[in-house]
Amino acid sequence: MPPGVLLVLLLPCLWWLTVPLLVGYQLARTARRTARRVFPVRPEGLVEDPEVLRVQRVRAWGALVISGLLLAVFGGWQDVWEAQGQVLEGLLFAPWLALLSAVLVVALLFWVARPGTRRAMRTKLWRAGRSGLWYFGAWTLVPLLLTAASKGMGLLPSSANGLSGVLLWASVMFVCWAPFWWVVFFLCFATGPALRHAFNLSALHAALPALVTTVLVWVLAFRGLSSGGLPPGPVPLAVCAFLGGPASVTALAWWEIHRLRRRHGVRWRG
Repeated sequence: MPPGVLLVLLLPCLWWLTVPLLVGYQLARTARRTARRVFPVRPEGLVEDPEVLRVQRVRAWGALVISGLLLAVFGGWQDVWEAQGQVLEGLLFAPWLALLSAVLVVALLFWVARPGTRRAMRTKLWRAGRSGLWYFGAWTLVPLLLTAASKGMGLLPSSANGLSGVLLWASVMFVCWAPFWWVVFFLCFATGPALRHAFNLSALHAALPALVTTVLVWVLAFRGLSSGGLPPGPVPLAVCAFLGGPASVTALAWWEIHRLRRRHGVRWRG
């Protein structure tokens, strides 16, 4: 029997699996559409340089390989677990630190801009601020929706009797958990573009994403140093590994800004 025919015959018996998958797919699809509208892959003002992107990918893979070699040669299982914990903490704190970095960089840019340029920048700042409110509003909703869903499920009877009981259980399950998972899907699709493009700040100034990235990597590096210390290995090598990551990102960011100025006429006060 062909696999497709077998799947059709078994579909009524697998409703408990197919229905959640279909609902989850629709939630993920609508969340992705909203995330791409709020955080487009190519936001306004973004200037993509293929050569810079290629060097950034090489740098990212090189940093990953060097970190793995340090753990493999000088680290133990404890260091591996600590590294995993630092990565998870970095993913958790990176959006909030990115917001702080963006505020500092934008304030600096406003300070050095000409008065006429400041007025034009204020009109575009609201767009980036609105996308930031979307993102951090979603983060704020996650614990609230999780608590509401847990309390809502607690109101259900312990057992579902008959078809009406099953329908009631499924309806309450959908009402309680659909908003939570929609927000989770939205954050999954929005986090990459939001951090990569610094919350659409390229509409304000083409160099802002590179500047925010530079500030963010140094903040994350010193935060990791305060919580987990230097990487494993001899102290000189560990210090070089600690400084090499943010220093290489900073060098690439300034190279990108230099190319923006030379090839596209981007000026700090222009």
